[in-house]
Parts: sequence; C-alpha cells; structure tokens
Amino acid sequence: MQLKITRLFIFILLSFPFFLKSQVISSKVVDAKTNEALPFVNIFLANKKGVITNAEGKFTFQLPANTKPTDSLFISFIGYEQLGKPLQEFTEEVILLNPKAIELNAVVVTNSNLTPEEVIDKVKENIQNNYNFNFTKKKIFFRESNHQNFVKTDYEFKKSTIDELNKPFLDSVLNTLPKKYDYYSEILCDLYGDYSKENQKINMIKASELYDKTNEVGMSALEDKFNDIIKKNVKPNSYFKIKSGLFGQKVEMDDMVSGSDQDSTKVAVAQEEIEKQKKREAERKENFAKYRRNTLGRIFKTLFFDEDSNRNFITKSNRYEFTHVDFTYLGDAAVYVMDFEPKRKEDYKGRVYVNADDFAIVRIDYENVKPLKSFSLFGISFKQYKSDGIVLFQKNQTNNKYDLKYLESSNASRFGIRRPLKIIEKNKHVKGRRKQNELFVKLDMATTAANKYEVVVFDIDESDKSVFDAFKENNKISATYMPTYNPEFWKGYNIIEPNQAIKEFKAAE
Repeated sequence: MQLKITRLFIFILLSFPFFLKSQVISSKVVDAKTNEALPFVNIFLANKKGVITNAEGKFTFQLPANTKPTDSLFISFIGYEQLGKPLQEFTEEVILLNPKAIELNAVVVTNSNLTPEEVIDKVKENIQNNYNFNFTKKKIFFRESNHQNFVKTDYEFKKSTIDELNKPFLDSVLNTLPKKYDYYSEILCDLYGDYSKENQKINMIKASELYDKTNEVGMSALEDKFNDIIKKNVKPNSYFKIKSGLFGQKVEMDDMVSGSDQDSTKVAVAQEEIEKQKKREAERKENFAKYRRNTLGRIFKTLFFDEDSNRNFITKSNRYEFTHVDFTYLGDAAVYVMDFEPKRKEDYKGRVYVNADDFAIVRIDYENVKPLKSFSLFGISFKQYKSDGIVLFQKNQTNNKYDLKYLESSNASRFGIRRPLKIIEKNKHVKGRRKQNELFVKLDMATTAANKYEVVVFDIDESDKSVFDAFKENNKISATYMPTYNPEFWKGYNIIEPNQAIKEFKAAE
C-alpha cells in the first residue's frame, strides 16, 4: 500500500510541473493517410472554447487557467473522425486525423434525396432561424497582411530645365523606392454589435504592427530632397500644369477622356495639401482602433446572408449552378458538400457545406472566375485579378444559432502606367515667357498589391442594443511596432498561429 502511494506521489510530482508547462499546447494537424497539413481544423475543450489551425495546419492553444490534465481536448474537421482524449495524452508534435467512414443516420437518409436546388432553397428559408443576428460581444483576433511590389520601373528621360532634376536624380528616386513592402497588423479586441456595418463598437485589448520602418525613413529623406530642389528653383506665385493627369489626389476620368490639361493650385496651396496628407496619415495611426473597427464592419457586409454582398451565391442562387459533390461529416453533423459556378456573368465559383439536419451553411470556400475590376485607358491600367476566401460558422449550443467562427479574405491587383508625363512650371507674374521650367519623361511602370484579412471569433456573449448603446469606446491602446516577429508578444492570448512568412519577417538593419 505504501509503495502504491509513493508511486502515485512521484507520478503527480512528475506530471504536475509538466502540465504547468503545457498550459500552452502547440501542434500540427495532418491527414493520417497522406500526411498533408489540414487547415482550419477546430481545436476545442468540452466547453467549446478553442482555436483553429492556420493554413499550414498549425495551432497554439492557450488553455484556460482552471484546465486540468484530465480534461479532454477535441479535434474536429469536415470529413474526418473527431479525435478526443485527455490533454495529458497530447504529447506528439504532429496530430493525425483519420478520414471518416460515412454512416448516414435516418434524418440524413431522408434528406439525401433532395436536389441541390432544393437544398439551397431550404438554406434560404432557414437563414433567419439558423444565424445569430442579435447584438453580441465577440472576442476577436484580426490579422491584416499587405504586400506591395514594383514589378516594373522603366522610364525614358526626355528633358529637364532644372539641373538638379536630372536623370541621375530620377534614377536615385527609383533606387530609393522600396521594390517590396510588407505590412502586418494584429489586434485582439472585444467587438460589440451585430453583423451590420453601422452597429460596431470596439474595445482594443492588444495590438501590433510588423513592417520595415526604414522604408518610411528613406521616403521621407527623398521627399525632403525633392522639396529642397523645388524651393531653390521654383519662383513665388508659380503654378504647375501636369500634362498627364497622373498626379493629384483624384484623377477624373472625364478630364482624361477629353484630353484637357489640369492646372494645379499655386505652390503654397500644393504644399498645404501635402501637409494635409501628412496629417491624415498621422490621424490614421492615431485612430488605429477606429480603422480596424470600420474594416471589420466592411468585412461583415461581405457575408453571404447580406442582401448587398457581392458574394451572392445564396441570395441570388438562381444565377448559379449547384452540383452535389459529397456527403460527409463535420464532427457528428452530416453535411452536404456542393460546388457552385456562375451560369452567366457572376464573379465567383466555390464550394458550400450545408448541415443536413437544419440546412445551415457551416462553411463556404469561394474564388473569382474573372477579374472583378479591370480597365485600360490612355496608358493607365488596373486589374483586380484575385478575390477568394473561406468562411466558417459554428453552432452555439446555448441558443442553437450559428455565429461566425473564422473568415479569411484575400485579393490582389495590378496597376500600370505607360504614358508620357510633363510637369510644366508657369508664372503669370513674370514678364516675358510664362513657362519657367519643364520636366518631361516617358513612364513605363507597374505595381502589384495583395492583402489578406483573417478574423477569428473566440468567444461570443449574448447582448442587446441597450448594452451596445451604453458602451463607450475609449481606445487608448496603440499598436506596438515590431521590426521582427516576436512570439512572446501574444504569450497568454489565443490567436491564429502566424504563417512561416510572418515568423521569418525581418526589417532591414
């Protein structure tokens, strides 16, 4: 008896400190047969608190403080057997999930005879009952990634009457411009409201920005140098004619079509406008939380059940062709898997997963089938060539309503300029020639831009409009700047695991 107690005591001593270390559990989920990473897998405790894997199948789960080693952790993914076992048994660096054999229950057997169109009709009939459109308080992690690249920076130097604005200087401008710019923003917040764009209030908890500040320093120095040249060579009361219509806050298409020249305001007013731009940028940084709150509101407007969303696969389902692909399981719930594609001119194709019991859409994957925006006129071209995303919903066991669990949205575009550019200084107060100086180049440049939004909803508490109205935003927390990714920054908080590109990001020294 004494020996058994001693062994038990030793086991507790050995396992207890191990479990303290394991208050954070990290692993990778893969297919047991193919060894391929499984993205967007649900990792949760019995109380449904949890996280999801990232696109690389990786996750880090900060366990609640009262979690015990014997508590069960569950792993659930569409088409795979749900895995559940005590936390103390999750010791592997890689977790294997096995594909699930389909055994249809009575409800599914009955519903399996429905055509794709009948399934979608039932989805539409049950939207108001299935989804939670009430006011809530959501704990959200939101990551924004932006990437810009100069893919072409050619130009032909034709003429300059200002000695300093010569070809070597313009070459230095192009050399100073960052050919590649990456920016990442991460926030953890409480978001009060519903799914409308207007009803959103944010309480910032923690935030970071990851980018290379040296790009800003370089551009600032270049701007100072350019301004110095202008001050030395441009006469008071001068104004500019830009014979390309490329510069300025707004390019009016009517003016470009008519071919008319656009006079700028006087130099003093132009300088005032530059200062206004700087002020707006400073306000953008100062209003960091407000900008994120508005972005989340715009993202919610893209959800399939919003009448104005261009992701109109369901609201305007008659414009799409749906086909059955599979019957499978998400945990214990059987789901229809159906592909859709446009019949005529719609923008997207994709796949929907529909719960066979209550006809709620639990997942949508979509991608564009053609450029969403495209034009080319007078040497200026623009094309938004990519728009895709993934949306996951999860059923709340307390009210049997579905809430947003995860959203990923990506888009990419290309902007090009191939046309001559003349900047002519004129001054009506100078006797004789009104034309004072001229810079003439032929441009052939192009940039690409790509951005991605990732939204994870961890906790949802029921609320109402009175709570929403009473809540006052007071976001004093600003984003912490990081030149390299610091995994310690989010220690103690649940987020979606960053991908390898974020982990390896490093600003130039």
